[in-house]
Order: sequence, then structure tokens, then C-alpha cells
Amino acid sequence: MSCILNIETSTSACSVAIAREGEVVFERSTLKGPSHAAILGVYVEEALAYAQQQHLTCQAVAVSCGPGSYTGLRIGVSMAKGLCFGQNIPLIAIHTLDIVAATAQRQLPADEKALICPMLDARRMEVYAALYDRALQQVRKTQADIVTETTYADYLNEHPVYFCGDGAAKCQTVITSPKAHFLTDIVPLASEMAPLAEQAYRQQQFEDVAYFEPFYLKEFQATI
Repeated sequence: MSCILNIETSTSACSVAIAREGEVVFERSTLKGPSHAAILGVYVEEALAYAQQQHLTCQAVAVSCGPGSYTGLRIGVSMAKGLCFGQNIPLIAIHTLDIVAATAQRQLPADEKALICPMLDARRMEVYAALYDRALQQVRKTQADIVTETTYADYLNEHPVYFCGDGAAKCQTVITSPKAHFLTDIVPLASEMAPLAEQAYRQQQFEDVAYFEPFYLKEFQATI
């Protein structure tokens, strides 16, 4: 039976969850801003205490790997790597936009042609985004987009597109296609990572703990 500790710190939200066979059994989270350095250690300590009380042994640590805030990702990944080194367990990296897309997928109506476009907010009208189909297969890789009325026109001509994540709200006045829908209250959380981490664990998709680095926002180049 798998038991995975999930850590998500890529945005202003900070969260930790323990999942057994992909089902969340413990969760702590806050959406109150970038206080990761103070809060993450407390949440992890509570999670490990819960695991001990329930006689659970974590077989892996999963962490969001970006794109996301430099500071947030550095704190989360450092914690995850420390736990993996200390307990000699594998590290699983989950793409931040995969988490947002998976969360949005559960809110979509039954439309097989719909696409999901998770967005992370950046400066001005820039977002970091990717496109997924309903099966969460990536249709377009992650890149930085300067959002205009035509940025996603080719996709909107063919499909309904559900824009989600903390970058979606500022795009509502710019992307006016009737096929554009906005889910602006979705943030990446550790609890939403659980099924993705479980899948990666079963497929033995582990990172090299010593050399792993997250994907900071600055690593992507904006395109028009």
C-alpha cells in the first residue's frame, strides 16, 4: 500500500497532504499569502505526526516542480529533498499546471471536445500556460504567453476552452470568444496532487534527489 507525502508551494498557497493509494487522509493548507518559510515546516511536522499515529510509513515525497514562484518552489523542493535524503525514499515531481488542469477537469461539463488551459499569473498581461485535453494529455507545452484577443484563437475556433488558475481572471476582459470559459478560483493544492503522484509512483517516475531542480518562471520565454 503506497503512502505519499505531497507538498505544494508553487504559488501564494501553501499545502501539505498525505495520501494512501491516491486517497487523501490528511491535509493542511493556507491561501493567505507567501508565508511558506514559516508554515511549511509546521504542516510537514503535523503530517508526519499523523502518519506515525496511524502507523503509516511514507514511501515517497511528491512536490510541485513549477512553473511557479522562485521562493515558493525553492522552499517546497528543499523540504522535499531533505525528507527524501533523511528517510531514503524517492522524490516525485508534479508539474504545477498538471495540478491545476486536473482540478479543473473535475468541474467541466461532459464535453469531450473541451480543452483546459491552466494559467499562472505573471507581470502585466503575461501568463505561463499550457493546454490539455479532457484526458489531461498535453495539447500544447508550457510557455509564457502575452495574452491578447488572438493568443488562443486557433484553439477557440475549434474547441471550448476552460481557462483556469490565478492567471485566468485578468484574461476575462481580453479573451472574449463565446467558447472561452473561466474558472478563476482554482489554485494548486497538495490534495489535488495525490492522484497524479500515485500514478507517478506506480510508474516509478522518480527524480534524482541530488540534482533535481524545479522549473522557475524565469526559465520560460514569452511569446506573442
